[in-house]
Amino acid sequence: MPLGSVVLYVRDVEATIGFYERHFGFKPLRQDGDRIVELLAQDGGANLMIHPAGKAQKMGQVLVKLVFDIEHVEAFRAKCAGEGLKFGPLHQADGYVFANAKDPSGNSIAISSRAFRR
Repeated sequence: MPLGSVVLYVRDVEATIGFYERHFGFKPLRQDGDRIVELLAQDGGANLMIHPAGKAQKMGQVLVKLVFDIEHVEAFRAKCAGEGLKFGPLHQADGYVFANAKDPSGNSIAISSRAFRR
């Protein structure tokens, strides 16, 4: 059974939508009367559901990280840097590389070539 979506609770809905749209190609789907904006993955991956956070909710998950499968991590990282998204250093793992960053609400994200390792 495939994972269909992940809900992100955020303070700035529009900044978060723009972030995932600009850097990862998600397309927003807004329904009248719905507080949630669904970000549709254009590559068949899981969708993101952007939900306004309550005042008591703490921002910046530390137990969950969104990992995006990127074949050429170094090139993607450089492209993002030119668009204002700064990833941390490249980490070499067992046959793949990855780098970490945060979204506008402080949620952990990573780009990784793990899915493409041989």
